[in-house]
Amino acid sequence: MARDELIDPAARADDEPPLVPGRGTGPVAGAGRGPGTGTDTDTGTDDPGGPATPSLRPRRLDDFVGQQETKTRLRVILEAAARRGQAADHLLFAGPPGLGKTSLAGIVAAEMDVELHITSGPALERPGDVAAILTKLGEGDVLFIDEIHRLSRSVEEVLYPALEDFVLDIVLGKGPAARTIRLDLPRFCLVGATTRTGLITGPLRDRFGLVARLDYYEPSDLQAIVERAAEILGASITTDGAREIASRSRGTPRIANRLLRRVRDVAEVMGDGSIDARVAAEGLELFGIDELGLDKVDRSILSALCERFDGGPVGLSTLAIAVSEPAETVEDVYEPYLIQQGLLLRTPRGRVATSAGWRHLGLHAPPPVPPSGDGLFD
Repeated sequence: MARDELIDPAARADDEPPLVPGRGTGPVAGAGRGPGTGTDTDTGTDDPGGPATPSLRPRRLDDFVGQQETKTRLRVILEAAARRGQAADHLLFAGPPGLGKTSLAGIVAAEMDVELHITSGPALERPGDVAAILTKLGEGDVLFIDEIHRLSRSVEEVLYPALEDFVLDIVLGKGPAARTIRLDLPRFCLVGATTRTGLITGPLRDRFGLVARLDYYEPSDLQAIVERAAEILGASITTDGAREIASRSRGTPRIANRLLRRVRDVAEVMGDGSIDARVAAEGLELFGIDELGLDKVDRSILSALCERFDGGPVGLSTLAIAVSEPAETVEDVYEPYLIQQGLLLRTPRGRVATSAGWRHLGLHAPPPVPPSGDGLFD
């Protein structure tokens, strides 16, 4: 039989905390009203939270830097919903990690002045997990599901009527005696985040009112993010220092905030605490971040390709073994940025270093080998 609290949420004991799979048995993570609904992922802090660790996450749409097109569309949707006194439409944010998808979910809850409930796709293993969360939502609340592309098919089937008609179908009993009851749900806003849009099924994707793709940030936007974060952290930084950190942040706010913290540590330990371009460059070099934002593993991949395999082509598995990293990590984590910077190419025969990759390592690319012929047309 179904649990009583799935049929009647009021049956739950007053002192029993809401259930959020994957977030422990305490109160709903990130729940709160208004601006206090931030979390600790995406563009937030990378250190353990606490009263002494201020959050770098923007709390309002006006504080969110960059992604102007997405911000404009989101502002229209939220303002229209607020004027009608209804919950915002369901939203899907897609893009690489660290660009602010979780931050935007918190901003949606803050702008609508409702509670934020947080979970993730892998944590929702059974339909009962979804039912437990949906029956705890209040009118207009925001439910944020991170990595939503990893939802199981059975969980998706439960979500379809909940998203479209705001009802929950529950099966009671088994066999011939089984019966279905339908519970009405409060109108809520589902915010999904994914790094793999192509893995989301069409029926689920079509139920979102807005599908927004977040792009990598421009250096000027990252500079503004670094300056804002430095002000929150109480760090003294010059415009040139912020620009230096932004230029090595791979277009990602999460990385920019992390690098700022490390440079601040260097400035406090090895200097007077102020950050200018020289201090920023020296601090980033100390932590292995070069002028293009490459770290130790990035350079190891490029170096192995150029020095051990004469620039390629070389297969992914061979290259991964050479740098002692799993092939999936090399392909999904490190190669995309190397390709974006024009340092590496994927070809049908394998990975190949470009002339820019050779120059970045301070090496000279070997002359191209002419195609071998049989002499008939030479």
